[in-house]
Amino acid sequence: MSKRKLDKTTTCPVARVVDVIGDRWSLMIIRDAFDGVRRFGAFQKSLGAARNILAARLRRLVEEGILQTVPASDGTSYQEYVLTPKGLDLFKVLVGLRQWGEDHLYRDGEWHSLLVEQASGRPVPKLTLHDADGRPLAPDQTRVQKEPPGAAAPTPAPALP
Repeated sequence: MSKRKLDKTTTCPVARVVDVIGDRWSLMIIRDAFDGVRRFGAFQKSLGAARNILAARLRRLVEEGILQTVPASDGTSYQEYVLTPKGLDLFKVLVGLRQWGEDHLYRDGEWHSLLVEQASGRPVPKLTLHDADGRPLAPDQTRVQKEPPGAAAPTPAPALP
């Protein structure tokens, strides 16, 4: 994690995201939280991170509203970490990273994990971007448009079924 926090006046949302969750440990904590890990010790066992690094990343994720602490579900005096709605909204980001990794970081025939639908066991379809009419979008069909502070956000395209 960078020692220098970005100036919040930066207009680049990617830079802001990387500042919050762009280090290995933060992304792996979020991945584990989606997989049901809730306790400090379980995160540490899964990740093998040093206690001070893990504590700092968990603290930052709580400060940023991605995780929240709740009393332990078993009634003990421990606390657990759970994803907030803001944290749950990172699911698409993790799936996109996972799918890119599946496509580009494994040799043919090499074993790896696969994200599947829980009910059917079928692989989760590839994420794609679509225009307002439902047609797939390629990178060369988009552009970044800078918006002044206070500008009304454009109406997003409707979600596809």
